Amino acid sequence: MGTTIRLNQTTKAELDAFKQYKSESYDELVRKLIYLAKLTEKEPKLSQKTILEIKEARERIKKGEFYTEDEAKKILGL
Repeated sequence: MGTTIRLNQTTKAELDAFKQYKSESYDELVRKLIYLAKLTEKEPKLSQKTILEIKEARERIKKGEFYTEDEAKKILGL
């Protein structure tokens, strides 16, 4: 069962900017943020290099510059 939550317009805009793909739901975004928050508590020492690599990867995904699972399997001969 779903629920409705109230968000500030700025918060909504920031969530929208955080989406990796257009049809990603707010539930998926919130779950992702919860996962990241928990991960940060467990392993807080991500290097600046790792953080930059994650940011770059997210930008590539937004631009559609990635391989699907099937394409990756074909390239790897699996």
